[in-house]
This record gives sequence, structure tokens and C-alpha cells, in this order.
Amino acid sequence: MVNKVFVPPIKIQGIKTKIVNLISDNVYLTPDSTWYEPFMGSGVVGLNLAPHKAVFSDTNPYVVELYKAIQQKKVTSKIVREFLEYEGAILAEKDDEHYYYIRDRFNEKHNPLDFLFLNRSCFNGMIRFNRYYKFNVPYGHKPERFAKAYVTKIVNQVKHLESIFPENDWEFVCCSFEETIARAGSGDFIYCDPPYIGRHVDYYDSWDEEHEIALRDALFASQAKFMLSTWDENKYRKNDYIDTVWKGCYKLNKEHFYHVGAREENRNSMMEALLMNYDPATCTKRPMANGEQLTLESIAL
Repeated sequence: MVNKVFVPPIKIQGIKTKIVNLISDNVYLTPDSTWYEPFMGSGVVGLNLAPHKAVFSDTNPYVVELYKAIQQKKVTSKIVREFLEYEGAILAEKDDEHYYYIRDRFNEKHNPLDFLFLNRSCFNGMIRFNRYYKFNVPYGHKPERFAKAYVTKIVNQVKHLESIFPENDWEFVCCSFEETIARAGSGDFIYCDPPYIGRHVDYYDSWDEEHEIALRDALFASQAKFMLSTWDENKYRKNDYIDTVWKGCYKLNKEHFYHVGAREENRNSMMEALLMNYDPATCTKRPMANGEQLTLESIAL
């Protein structure tokens, strides 16, 4: 059990802050295990479980580069405070003009600090790129966004990373999920939080059935234990891929509410599913093939 969930400096749609403890309670790690997280996103799960050895990867290079810059002390909490106070003061004066100036500057130079600024001042904390890989989230229309208390909150999040990075052997890489999963051995653990199939997704790369099946094949072929987060159902519809593509996994449910998203109708209660190739009660791994669905107890938030 994680005593207190640390919220990372990056916001992202579908962040798993509220189910970190559920994931932690059902993850199986030994002192020699390496944690592999092929869809790092905000990194909230792995950064909280804090296994000593970990590989965090993502196809979005800008999230990876921000965490690498903090790990390498190129970006520090002091630098973050000075940057956000300076740019925040200009935002308060020039409003959307300055936001779009920073967005254009980021799309040209890809500065990690500009990425952090955009992530914390754009519409509803989204991360979204167009087909040319340009950040295209509109302004959140909050010119006073970087008030002193808010800047301090972000600075403290960076300070936490500064305190835990030296204690651990963590690698941040930009690569495909196939490359990351292929590195995992029999004693390792893979946690996957891919874009949700069957829902509107343009986080960085598009996600479709072909990707979902490729992920299934890579995980089923791995010798490591894995856990995958996905959506099960909401009040509108059900994720049919759980009973087809992911049939044969153990399944654990928990109701989860999403506050981040482009559309109000997408910010609703959803039944989350954790899919595993092992029984979390016994930590026994089972051979993976399309077979019966093994459903564990459901937990409501």
C-alpha cells in the first residue's frame, strides 16, 4: 500500500492517481524485479510504487525529456520556480497572446520547461498533438494560472522527483512498447496503461485495434508478469475488446471518475479494468491464450 500518493508535475488525461493503491496491492515485485512501464504518461503509477530498478518509456519524447532533464539536474525545482514565475507574470498581463507564443516556441524548439508551462496552462490539462506532432491544445483562459501557491505546488512536485531519483536505478527512454516489453525477463513486471481502445484518442500517436492486438501479442509472449489498465464500461457502452482480445486474463474492476478530458461528456464515472496474466492472490502466473475470463472481486470507489 502506498501511504500517500505523489502527484507528478505532468497532468495527463486518464491519470491513475486514484487507483495507485489498488494497483500497488495487486502488483507482484521481488527485490530483483525490474519494473517496465511502456506507456509512461505522467508516470504516476511507477513513480509511486518506486521499484528500485525501472524502465519508463513512452513514444511521446517530450514527457520523457522532461523527466530525464530533472533526473540529470538540467531542470531543477529552482529553475522551474524562476521560469514559471517569469512566464506566469507575462501570461497574467498578455493572456492568450503569451500562451500561443509559448506554444509556437515549444513546437519549434521543444524546451521541457515550455512543455511544463503548456501542460499546466492549457485547456483542462490535456496533452494532445496533431498529425504533424505539433502540440495543439488551446489555451485554458486562466491568465492568473501561475499564482504563487500554484507555482509552489508544481515546484514541490519537482522537488519530490529530485529526492527519489538518486535513490533508484531508473531509465527514461523514448521507444515503442514492443521494444520495452521485449526487454523484460521472467522475474520482471510490466505495467501497461495504453490509450483506451474504442475511445477518442490523439494523445501523441493514434491507437486502434491493430495496436491493441500487437500489445496483446507482445504481453502474452512475454515471460514477465503483466498488468494492463483499460476501461471496462460506463453508462453508455462496454469495451468489447476485454472479452475478445484480452480474453484469458484475470480481471479486477474498480469504479473511477475522470476529471481530465476534452469533452464534458467524457468526464464521467467509468468502470476501470486491471487485466493480469497471474492470480494476484497467489502471484501464480498462468500460460496466456485466448480462453475463459477470470473475474476477481469488483471494488467501487
